[in-house]
Amino acid sequence: MVVDLRSDTVTKPTAAMRAAMADAEVGDDVYGEDPTVNELQAEVAALFGHEAALFTPTGSMANQIAMQLLCPPGNEIIADTKAHVLLFEMGTAAAYGGISSRTWPFAHGALDVELIASMINPGGGWTIPTAAIAVEQTHNVGGGTVVPLDTLRELREVATDRGVALHCDGARIWHAHVAAGVPLDIYGGVFDTLSVCLSKGLGAPVGSLVVGSAERIDKARFIRKRLGGGMRQAGILAAAGLHAVRHHIERLADDHVRARRLAEALAPSGVVDPAAVQTNLVLLDLAKASIDAPTLAKAAAAQGVHVTALAPQVCRLVTHLDLDDAGVERAVEVLVPLLA
Repeated sequence: MVVDLRSDTVTKPTAAMRAAMADAEVGDDVYGEDPTVNELQAEVAALFGHEAALFTPTGSMANQIAMQLLCPPGNEIIADTKAHVLLFEMGTAAAYGGISSRTWPFAHGALDVELIASMINPGGGWTIPTAAIAVEQTHNVGGGTVVPLDTLRELREVATDRGVALHCDGARIWHAHVAAGVPLDIYGGVFDTLSVCLSKGLGAPVGSLVVGSAERIDKARFIRKRLGGGMRQAGILAAAGLHAVRHHIERLADDHVRARRLAEALAPSGVVDPAAVQTNLVLLDLAKASIDAPTLAKAAAAQGVHVTALAPQVCRLVTHLDLDDAGVERAVEVLVPLLA
């Protein structure tokens, strides 16, 4: 048995999803004429209580479009030091958007609203004005941390008072919704723009969306084309996204249960606190272990269990649509002796 815990992006489309893709009605989306894309965009926008959404091929593109919508060239966005929009998107904000950035210290996805407020710069005196704040929900490097709704609302008040925009990198916001029980439209009401991913927890083969006002999404369509993201008969892909949104959100609770099972089984090794596992990501802190992350990943892979060496002393395990209980038990069987 091969057990792939590297990411929730490794899933394959289900039979029902493939059937939906095969039957999709399509048109030219660059002209706005693909009915399935339009249906997906309208449905996701409504889920988050916004006016409009735009289908993009990748989550990175969705994030970068949103940041260009909120930050004019020469302005700055602030985020934490481990934020995906800054750490894992290849400097696109600066290279293509002319956007500067500053960061607050990484705190495993937790937010210090007072600290963030103190960083907002109105500009002037040769300084760069802060145009937007980016928040990750859930936080990838933070191990699937869910930012509490009350904290997000406090940050929304600060952003409004200081005249800056608020963006959510919501690649796994579906997990936060299921884990915390917060309706998606409540999350949507906190943010000016969101990016939401279909190809991670929801199991679609590709795609994300930018969510926002109708005016912003009109501009987003132009930016998407500039970045090379204008797709033609994309309804085949959008159909997979529609199926994912309609059928794969509530089942994320199963992924959370399996992640907790992994954490509880590995906890005696001293590498993880199960109480810290809120969603589908399990981070193993190997600082005091007798094995480092690359060695663990290599040894586990030799036995058919694949994990990610996120840092020299950190491994990441991710539960997902294609992982069942038997896969979890096989992973435990392999990893426990390696960590002993």
